[in-house]
Amino acid sequence: MKNIAVIGAGTMGNGIAHTFAQFGYTVNLIDISEESLEKGLKTITNNLDRMLSKEKITTEKKESTLKNIHSFTELEKGVKNADLVVEAASENEALKLKIFKQLSKICTAETILASNTSSIAITKIASAVKNSERVIGMHFMNPVPIMKLVEVIRGYNTSNAVTKTIMELSKKLQKNPVEVNDYPGFVANRILMPMINEAIESLHHGVAGVQEIDTVMKLGMAHPMGPLQLADFIGLDVCLSILEVMYNGFKNPKYAPSPLLINMVTAGKLGVKSGEGFYDYSESKKAEIVSTQFLK
Repeated sequence: MKNIAVIGAGTMGNGIAHTFAQFGYTVNLIDISEESLEKGLKTITNNLDRMLSKEKITTEKKESTLKNIHSFTELEKGVKNADLVVEAASENEALKLKIFKQLSKICTAETILASNTSSIAITKIASAVKNSERVIGMHFMNPVPIMKLVEVIRGYNTSNAVTKTIMELSKKLQKNPVEVNDYPGFVANRILMPMINEAIESLHHGVAGVQEIDTVMKLGMAHPMGPLQLADFIGLDVCLSILEVMYNGFKNPKYAPSPLLINMVTAGKLGVKSGEGFYDYSESKKAEIVSTQFLK
């Protein structure tokens, strides 16, 4: 397995492309927007420069990593000859089903099709694909080049051979893969999102302020980042989507999104990506947080 296609040049997609390319794989990074591709490649370059400045990589490794990445705006051209396709598009079920239906028609029967979904059922995604035994979840953590965990999610029909291949591949990326079963939110977000939602509810009901809630969790529970800060980092729209998937999947009110979260997303306050969430990330009031903090 040498040729990897990554669909989506956003935060997760460019991080996944960066990681595979850094370990010598040929990567086709695909997005419908040329602007998104340029932004994604710029992020990869900036992160490599940061790693270089901290002597985590050499100049030669930076250059070889960038040479391994090729950008495409056409899906068919981008996935041609791919041994593995990793979908990292928006956390939207309809969009993912559309993409996988296209992949089923374009890719060879031997191509492994993985989704970086953080909550949507792999079995549901696989329903759009012929030979559904080759569909699997490969849920990376953000920032991908730094975080060690990969949740490997088996759909109902995912084969043992495909699961073994993805587990071994993750280890070659110096990640720690953990195999989990196909339930809404899997493990990471099934536990994390209710905590974030409860922090938002605590703020909504006036229990404490943003910094106070985050300080309690950082100092009292040894979390490296408070839940509200983490929600900003993930994206409040993504948090909302995950909670909605779990609420609809389990029919349990404990997963119902906080009204404050819904209102903030509706108002366009999505966290780091929009410049404002629970914290202000504008140039004039930049909080000392976010995407680069793990790159130390």
